[in-house]
Amino acid sequence: MTAVTLETTAAADRRRGPRGLLWATLRVHRSALWFWVMLVAVGAGVLLWAYGPGADAAWAEYRSRGCLDGRPSLGCDMGGPAAERYQSATALAGGLIGLVPFLAAAWAGAALVGRELESGTARLAWTQSVSPARWLAAKLAVPAALLVAGMAVLTLLHRLVWTSDSSLRTTIGAADWHQSPAYEANGTLATAYALLGLAVGALAGLLARRALPALGTAVLGLGALMIVVGDLRPHLWPVRTLTGDEYPEWTGMVVDDGALTSTGARVGDPICVDDARCLAEHDIVGYYRDFHPASHFWPLQLVETGIVLTLAALAVLVSFRLLNRRAARAV
Repeated sequence: MTAVTLETTAAADRRRGPRGLLWATLRVHRSALWFWVMLVAVGAGVLLWAYGPGADAAWAEYRSRGCLDGRPSLGCDMGGPAAERYQSATALAGGLIGLVPFLAAAWAGAALVGRELESGTARLAWTQSVSPARWLAAKLAVPAALLVAGMAVLTLLHRLVWTSDSSLRTTIGAADWHQSPAYEANGTLATAYALLGLAVGALAGLLARRALPALGTAVLGLGALMIVVGDLRPHLWPVRTLTGDEYPEWTGMVVDDGALTSTGARVGDPICVDDARCLAEHDIVGYYRDFHPASHFWPLQLVETGIVLTLAALAVLVSFRLLNRRAARAV
């Protein structure tokens, strides 16, 4: 009888372990889960429309103006209604993808961690044979898995649209490869920033221990980190340099440009244009431009992704340290 009782208790403890915590997290935050499913569905639907009917309509409109058969008109210099709808769809999808990290940070700070600490729900869970560390691990694991899955779908679809319609983008003057939000949405950065938002939100919730302050702290903290990393982006990979008697062609992600003296020194452009006397006075013999070509997309993406994931890991580590220290003081 004792053996049976012990086996039953052990089985119950296993059910209250990680599997029980994961299921409880899904149940408590099911409204957020449905919102995430809806957002991914909307983004995927918009991208699929842009990939198929949207692109076809834009090309048909452009072709109807004679822009592809040697009969160009003034209308070829500007997009029509179909092209504008296509651009709006791709901009909407990119905007949704770019908004996800902030939504994740706000939700993690306010609802996932901050509200449960404020209401005492977290402390109640810790008294039910669930350690604080295991509680936080479950809180982070479930949304992290859902974020990775959803962002993978959106990123792959966005890249599908981007790579298949490069000629159309050039024709209607769409954003270049290095401009946001397309740059983040076309690679691994979108997912990395979403995970960073989740980690920063959880840390903000543990620091503030109240929903609304945690929400504001998480969003502002994530925004500051994204600005800092974004400013570092052009310097994460060696640039290419073009020189010439005139400014080289404006291409790719331009990092720096200016004038060259006879000694090869780089100086600010004195704006002499073709004034020979001005050029001689400033000893200007040429011009340079540092830039990243399109072939640098993946090196820049992967280096920045590594930095972002490192920041996310540090935020998670600090969160666990902070939680364990506070739990120890509470005992």
